Amino acid sequence: MANSYTQIYIQYVFAVKHRDYFLQPDDKELQKYIGGIINNLNCIPLMINNMHDHIHIFVVQHPTISISELAQKIKNNSSSWLKTHLQNPSFFWQTGYGAFSYAHSQIGEVCKYIENQQEHHKRQTFEHEYRNFLEKFEIDYDEKYIFEFFD
Repeated sequence: MANSYTQIYIQYVFAVKHRDYFLQPDDKELQKYIGGIINNLNCIPLMINNMHDHIHIFVVQHPTISISELAQKIKNNSSSWLKTHLQNPSFFWQTGYGAFSYAHSQIGEVCKYIENQQEHHKRQTFEHEYRNFLEKFEIDYDEKYIFEFFD
């Protein structure tokens, strides 16, 4: 085969270290900045939305960058930007992240879910939401590590 063809849709979820309320919900400047990071890495941002303490990022993943590398680059670059933007040198993202894959037919559903984060979290905590993702995607996890950032 002469060409490579891919269709990779990933939703990233990560939280502010210690779940501190550093972010403004639906921060368009932050979302635009992260979208730029994603574009510069040959990926396509589909939907980005954040709450006070966590963020959802849905992308078309380019096959030349790994999931862990994209998560690391988004977190490192946006953390530096946020420290300046928030004028808070103690801002950090937590160490881990969630990455969940979807089919092309699910793009609209996932984008709508991420877009409606503020409404969604009136009914459900981030902890409950994250556990639901892990269970829905049948991801094994060790309870003693999953929410160390809730301490």
